[in-house]
Order: sequence, then C-alpha cells, then structure tokens
Amino acid sequence: MNSPSFPVRVLYQMVRADFLERTRRYSFLLTLGLSLWLGYTVYAGQVNLLLGQYKGQPNSAWTGCVIGLVATVWLSLIGFYIVKNSIQRDRETGVGQILATTPMSRLFYTLAKALSNLAVLALMIFILAAAAILIQFLLQLHGGYPVRILPLIAPVLVFGLCALSVTAALAILFETLPILRTGVGNILYFFLWIALLATSVTHIEHSSSSAAMHLTDFTGLTTIMSQMQSQVRALDPVGYQGGSSFSVGGLTRANKTFVWNGIQWSPAIFLSRAFWIALALSLTSLAALFFDRFDPARSSITAQIRARRKNIQPQISHAETASIPFHQSHTRLTPLRHTASRSRFLALIQAEFRLMARGHSWWWYLVAAGLIAGTLFAPLQDSRGGLILVAWLWPALLWSQMGTREARFSTGPLIFSAPRAFPRQLLAVWAAGVAVTALTGSGLGLRLLILQDWPALTAWASAALFIPALALTLGVLTQSRKPFEALYIAWWYVGPLHHLPRLDFMATTSQSATPGIYATATLALILTACLWHLTRRRLA
Repeated sequence: MNSPSFPVRVLYQMVRADFLERTRRYSFLLTLGLSLWLGYTVYAGQVNLLLGQYKGQPNSAWTGCVIGLVATVWLSLIGFYIVKNSIQRDRETGVGQILATTPMSRLFYTLAKALSNLAVLALMIFILAAAAILIQFLLQLHGGYPVRILPLIAPVLVFGLCALSVTAALAILFETLPILRTGVGNILYFFLWIALLATSVTHIEHSSSSAAMHLTDFTGLTTIMSQMQSQVRALDPVGYQGGSSFSVGGLTRANKTFVWNGIQWSPAIFLSRAFWIALALSLTSLAALFFDRFDPARSSITAQIRARRKNIQPQISHAETASIPFHQSHTRLTPLRHTASRSRFLALIQAEFRLMARGHSWWWYLVAAGLIAGTLFAPLQDSRGGLILVAWLWPALLWSQMGTREARFSTGPLIFSAPRAFPRQLLAVWAAGVAVTALTGSGLGLRLLILQDWPALTAWASAALFIPALALTLGVLTQSRKPFEALYIAWWYVGPLHHLPRLDFMATTSQSATPGIYATATLALILTACLWHLTRRRLA
C-alpha cells in the first residue's frame, strides 16, 4: 500500500471508473453525436475559414487545421457544459461522502476529476481526428489531395488537447465554488470563453510571431491564421488587404484559393501549449483549496443560511406533543370528490410563475426593470437590435428550471397523482415561462404594438412562445438545467447577437427568419415534451 505506484494506480482507477460511468449515460451518446456532427459540418463545407477572398484548397494540412479549430473553439465552449457535473454527481449519489472517509487528499481528488473530464473531452478530440482522416480519404476518392496523417491530426491533437485541458480544469474549479457551481457559473463561463477568444484574436493581424501572441492563444486560432495570412500576403501582396474569419453555418464561397503548406511548428508554439497545460494544473490546484470535501458545514453559505432558517422555525415540543390526546392527534382527510369542478388552470399558472420568479435578490429585479424601461424608451433600432438581447438573456436561469423542478425536489409522483394533472401541469409551466418572457420583453412589445408594426410584433410574440417551449422540452428530456443554459447561450451568441437570419429567433432585424418557423417549432417542442413525459410515466 505504501509503494510509490499506489497513488498512480488509485488515480488511474478513479479516472477509469468515472469515465466508464459517464459512457453508460444517454448524455454520452449526445457527446458522440455532437462530435460526428461537427465532423460532418466540415465535410459539407459549412465551416468557413476565410482570409479576405481567399480559401485554402482541401489538402491534408488545410483539413487538419479546420477540424483543429472546430475542436478547440467550439468544444472548449460546449465541452464545459458536458463535463461540469462530476463533483455534483458524487455529492448526489453519496459516493463523495464515502471518499471523504478515506485518506485521499483534496488535491488528489480534484486532479482525478479534472483528468476524468479531460478523458471525456479527449474522446471527442480523437473522434474528430478520425473524422479528419475519413474526410480527406473521401476527398481523395473524388480526385482530391492525398491523405497525409501528420498534417491532418497534429493541429487537432496539439491544440485540442491543450485547450480542453483548461476547460476540464475550469469545470472542476467552477464546481468547487458555491456561486459558480450554479446556473450563474454556466452563464459566466460563456463570457469568460468570449474573453479568452477576444484576447487571442487581437494578435491575428500581426504577421510577426511574438511570445505574447502564442501565450495568449488559448485555442490556436491566432497561431494558425497568422501563418495563413503571412502565406497569402506573400502570394498576393497587392490584392490581399488583410482580414480573416472563422464561422460555422451557411455556405460561403471564396473567389480565390491557395494551397496551404501547413503549420510551421516552432519551439514558441510548443512552449505556449505547455503554458496552457501548466495553467490547467494550477486551476486544478486552486480548485482543491475551495473543495469542501463533501462537508455539509462547508458546503455553501446559502446552505448554512437555509439551515439557520430551518432551526428557527417554530416546532411543537415533545411536551406539547405528549399533551395532545391520542384521539386528537389523528387528522381526518376529506375524501376526494369525483364530481366535476371548476378549472383552476389560471391559479396553477400563477403558482408556477411565483415559483419561477422567487429566490432572487432585489437587484436582480431592479436590473430587469431597467431593461424593460430601456427597451421602452431607447431608439427603436437600439431596442430591437441590442437591448432586447440583454433583456431576454437576463431571465435565462428562470427558464432553465422549467421541467426540472419535479426531478430536483422529487415532487413528480405527488404532483402528477392529482386528477387531470397531465398535461395541465406542463402547459401551466410553459404558460408561466411565456409570462416571464413577455414581461421582460414587454417594453419592445408595447412599442411595436403602438407603432402597429405587425410583422415585427408577430416575430416578437413567436420568440416569447419559443424560448420557454425550448426550455421546457430540454428540461423534461434531460431532467437538468444545463442543456438549456448551454444551448440557449450558444444559440443566442451565434444567432441573435450576430443577426444570422436563420438562427435569429428574436428577430432583431427585418431580414430574420419568418415567425412561422419558430411558431411551428414551438408546437413541435410542446408535443415532444408531453409525449416524452407520458411515455416515461407509463414506463415507470
């Protein structure tokens, strides 16, 4: 037991057990499906890597860089939400309390969890590396460039594994901090991801390689695109005026092509990758400092406050209980009436709305009121194209609890045992979510109504119906808040924030998708949630 290899064996077994446990979940199939879909987007030409009017010809070096950037840029965002549940799962299943009785140190535990997260994300990287080889092989069959293994997989593995090691460590750090382990942390990580990308891309336009450029290059985007720009400048110093873009979605055709020779690897590049791996280890060590070792006394300030509130609740003492006569200690329940009664659906909606809106500080409501006033009095273009984005991002944590509350508090059997609870309960939750959406966006909706801008008002109404339908369906399907928080924030960033017509469900511009698309999607989502819930009840 005291041999030097013992900690290594224990670490391996912990990582292996956690990884195998995740592979038995339905979410793991979604992880594999996501990796395959990302590979398909590259093969279908829906990933656009452009340098002005130039695009690289699909040789092995170009395909490897494109898939490498897809892996690092998008998986560093999506992967966080996939793996951010390992410590919480041990807490809920009771495994953590068992591990807390062992001599295992906090650093050892957080390191094992970070490596487990990395193992799940690394599997997605390896799938994309295999997809790169398959894509290039298919292109070769159609008369394309031959397959060259090293230029294909080197960008995927080198940049992907290093970037996702930081993502895996951040997921552990967020789980050990009381505030960041909640939905607030899920939203804050998105803005942290934006900040990391923004810090990196500031150096793209510089043709010279510098230490600052490599050390701030979280995803490898700067390293790859700066070298590509240098090659295009050498090829066309007059026609190419700079500029580059990288996006997923849509088909964009370049006017000119060039043959990408591949990344010129240098010691500075490998040193920067080592820097990000060292940062991941530092974040894991920092997480160990905040890790409570499953001690309820240190779990969170909120839990302690709730415990104090419970302790001060008036309770009947044992003496008072003993003084109650036996025949008076039993309560007689009124039998259920089987006769028809008037509907209480509106009261049910009101109750769901109050449950959804409770638990927030006064400043949360103050910000929401300020956003409503801003969308009401700001210039219409700024209100529709800017402020409504913030107004409908602010209540994301309210929507994410839709469809998950019964599973979180184990109240599903009690609620759905009531007469005619299905589908009224689900419809009431959705209607309460629609009320939240309409209220937070009421400033813009009222202005469109006053101006009688019926197309824009119809688009606003379709968004107010669609957002809670998406939240309810994902909550019912997954019994978790994270899928909606991750998907909604990513969709909000790609579609409405960038005014991409097909994905702009908020209709921030007149060129956005027609409201009929999202109205139909709303109906399909509600039907899916009801059918899935009904099927699960019958199987239970």
